[in-house]
Amino acid sequence: MPGPQRRGTGRSSVALLPTPTDDRRDAVSGKPVVLIAEELSPATVEALGPDFEVRYCDGADRAALLSAIVDADAILVRSATQVDAEAVEAAKNLKVIARAGVGLDNVDISAATRAGVMVVNAPTSNITSAAELTVAMILASARNVASANAALKGGKWARSKYTGVELDGKTVGIVGLGKIGALVAARLLPFGVKLLAYDPYVQAGKAAQIGAQLVSLDELLAESDFITVHMPKTPETVGLIGVDALLKVKPTVRIVNVARGGLVDEAALADAIREGRVAGAGIDVFAKEPTTASPLFELDSVVVTPHLGASTDEAQEKAGISVARSVRQALGGELVPDAVNIQGGLIAEDVRPGLPLAEELGRLFTALAGGAAQQLDVIVAGEITQHDVKVLELSALKGLFADITESPVSFVNAPYLAQERGLEVRLTTTSESPDYRNLVTVRGTLASGEVVSVTGTIAGKAMVHRIVDVNGFTVDVGLEAHTVFFRYTDRPGVVGTLGRILGESAVNIAGMQVSRNARGGEALVALTVDSAVSVELLSEISDAIGATWSRTADLSK
Repeated sequence: MPGPQRRGTGRSSVALLPTPTDDRRDAVSGKPVVLIAEELSPATVEALGPDFEVRYCDGADRAALLSAIVDADAILVRSATQVDAEAVEAAKNLKVIARAGVGLDNVDISAATRAGVMVVNAPTSNITSAAELTVAMILASARNVASANAALKGGKWARSKYTGVELDGKTVGIVGLGKIGALVAARLLPFGVKLLAYDPYVQAGKAAQIGAQLVSLDELLAESDFITVHMPKTPETVGLIGVDALLKVKPTVRIVNVARGGLVDEAALADAIREGRVAGAGIDVFAKEPTTASPLFELDSVVVTPHLGASTDEAQEKAGISVARSVRQALGGELVPDAVNIQGGLIAEDVRPGLPLAEELGRLFTALAGGAAQQLDVIVAGEITQHDVKVLELSALKGLFADITESPVSFVNAPYLAQERGLEVRLTTTSESPDYRNLVTVRGTLASGEVVSVTGTIAGKAMVHRIVDVNGFTVDVGLEAHTVFFRYTDRPGVVGTLGRILGESAVNIAGMQVSRNARGGEALVALTVDSAVSVELLSEISDAIGATWSRTADLSK
């Protein structure tokens, strides 16, 4: 996020979560502790590398988990380990919960967010495996593979009983045209099928690019010979293919669910098959798992598997490597923008340097305000606004709370802290920035009605952070560790008095900027100094120059 001058390609080191301190690391190795609570591929540990103390425990053993997680900086799990509020509370040093897979039903995301713990998963690691299993289920159902296999192994040559159907010329309805649904579509088109799709969040043009016709759910149900479901599990989608939907389908339809248990009503589907209203099904996921009892298990025309969608060597390796990289990034102080409990989305390279600037401005605002704000505006101006800059709001919030809360503040829990305190936060962007390429302003309204604001930018190839406005006064000083501000009536001798008192107190001035709204009117002086200015010294100077307002900011902590 360059300021007045153009810059090179230098990158800023962004601390998303508090960097582990020595007392939080393994006492023997001096490295952050990463706890692996379930069996993961060897490639996962390789991807973590040598910078961590890797420990193991059986995450399904509750007592062992709670004991092992106490001093862990990160935990890697699959689906058997319950990382709930109790586990999060026990893990005093925890910064990252990594799920080597897609679903997060076993992670209490709310508890993690409140504690400032990042939650990451591997949302794309199994999409190819899930798409391939979907096609396998469609083919197995169409050709009665499972039941014919069982009959022959049971000593019956029942060739005529297991006559199936071809895919060529059939209509396949895809419910949910996300990443997996799109992969399924690509794999089915060579079979000569017609593709219909239902997805309320997809435009018709995108569906057409994939080779599918976007239709209503009722139309898809009525026309499809095969229906495959690829929706997330939400209150709105549970039971989506239930009693009512199954009254609208062809009696020759076959239904496949490799997405989430509960999207297809198992009891309703079993009744429809028994009554001849559905020809068959392929089901990999169930409302309750693990399970060995479902009405679908009794039906020869149903192919069932025990949640194998992600159970390939490749998917497991991809998932492990993906979350291991996220753990490395997070514990190394880098940005993990796709963590599930971080707002802001993908962060453009031009936005990244603005993160520490916004955080410092948030801290400076807290020092200048001297009290809690009721409303906060984060205003971003300039070229940078062509990108999504939501993360700069989060960074400012992180800085705002950094010096006023006892617990660590991260991008994860900063919005929660704002909500908890009733702080209304707004992000405003504008491409107009006449004097600087980019600016970030943090402005807040206090309970008294007073408005406090500070604006900063990044200058030159050296990426120097500078303050360019304080409460409407134009300044140009470095955003340094120790800064002091005074507002007073403009008159001769003030600067000399300031210098004398600071000199007598052995405080060296590194930089100074005086700004005034009119000759003899109100003025503001901003100083950067080499050491902290005490409250007593601040008060002494204020009295000596007749300051109407004074603040000192210590950003060195």
